[in-house]
Amino acid sequence: MALTGIQIFKLLPQTNCKECGSPTCLAFAMNLASGKAELDSCPYVSDEAREKLAEASAPPIRPVKLGKGVRACVAGGETVMYRHEKTFYSPTVLAACINGDIKKKDLESKLKAWNAIQYERVGLNLRPEMVAIKDTGDAKAFAETAKTVAETSEFNVILMTENPDTMKAGVDACGSKRPLLYGATADNIDAMGKLAVDAGLPLGVKADSIDALTGLTQKLTGMGLKDIVMDPGSREPKKSLEDMVAIRRAALKAGNKALGFPTIAFPCEMASNPEVETMIAAMHIAKYGSIVVLSDFVGETVFPLLLERLNIFTDPQRPMTVTEGIYEIGNPDENSPVLVTTNFALTYFIVSGEIENSKVPSWLLIKDSEGLSVLTAWAAGKFAGDDVGAFVKKCGIMDKVKHTELIIPGYAAAIAGEIEEELPGWTITVGPREAPHIPGFLKARK
Repeated sequence: MALTGIQIFKLLPQTNCKECGSPTCLAFAMNLASGKAELDSCPYVSDEAREKLAEASAPPIRPVKLGKGVRACVAGGETVMYRHEKTFYSPTVLAACINGDIKKKDLESKLKAWNAIQYERVGLNLRPEMVAIKDTGDAKAFAETAKTVAETSEFNVILMTENPDTMKAGVDACGSKRPLLYGATADNIDAMGKLAVDAGLPLGVKADSIDALTGLTQKLTGMGLKDIVMDPGSREPKKSLEDMVAIRRAALKAGNKALGFPTIAFPCEMASNPEVETMIAAMHIAKYGSIVVLSDFVGETVFPLLLERLNIFTDPQRPMTVTEGIYEIGNPDENSPVLVTTNFALTYFIVSGEIENSKVPSWLLIKDSEGLSVLTAWAAGKFAGDDVGAFVKKCGIMDKVKHTELIIPGYAAAIAGEIEEELPGWTITVGPREAPHIPGFLKARK
């Protein structure tokens, strides 16, 4: 159970040194309790207190690190059933499945195509993270495929086999990249558990029911294994959804530590065509698959799943933003128009998209408004005339253009006079209220 701010305060040194960034230890304790601060910020907390606080503040679903490198990721770590209660922390990991005996030429071609699946969205690089290698009975080919994926691609690896010897070969081939070992069952749990503990790697365990799964995870934790991923074994969509919800509820509401681990779902084994598979994957991204394994990575199916994941795992209490600064759209020059708006990500992408549609090269100034849209930022005093004027002065746009005209959003027309006072000699033009009118507005000025 999470500690209250007062309980945390009693474990702190109570020196009010301010080195953590908070004015008092009590304020720091309150921030810790609400998830707004990290314990490491306090340089003087004792080891004993640190241990107690770390244990008390551990999320009910253990975060499990998967892989290494640029596509390393974390599964689990969740604390709520519903996103609006607080936030979801670890975006669903997307994996695609290949057979262990795939021909080398086909593997290289597939990895090349999969590596190219990356999308830029709100300043983020969206891409899948893992490749699941399925044992087909040839341990040598399985290991060689694992080695190729680990060494020639950015993808991290899921090793899928119920044969401990084959799994050992896979670990020897790519263990340095921290693969997920998937395939522990009631029949092989001793051997698989020992292999995972000895290698220090996460282990995926499969059962045919949640009750059976509970017994297996308890046995693994008794062996000293902490990083576990669970598969309740359901391969019918409705039952799979029910199991995922029941597991999350048991961990969060009932405090069942035996089920306090991330989950893995296999839409690739629940559908006979890509469309249905994508629909089932979308369901598990929302409820509550920590890892979702697909049969393939194809742009028209992966892209919507990545966008869904982005939307669901964006903190609802912290609006998505873009970095304050100058953005060039269409190779602008010293005579190109200058527009300004807020740093709310949706505002930026809509406005920049409409400027691109106009085919008029322009400079777009993005002012930090703490992630608020234009009208909301203006009402909250985050997009005031004097602030916008000061931003124009310091951002460097005056060194890039010869003219002195600034185009502001129509909804911020009220601040035009204040900006003129802050920028003597500048002409402040009020642009359209709605972004779809921007292309016509810019074209009419040419």
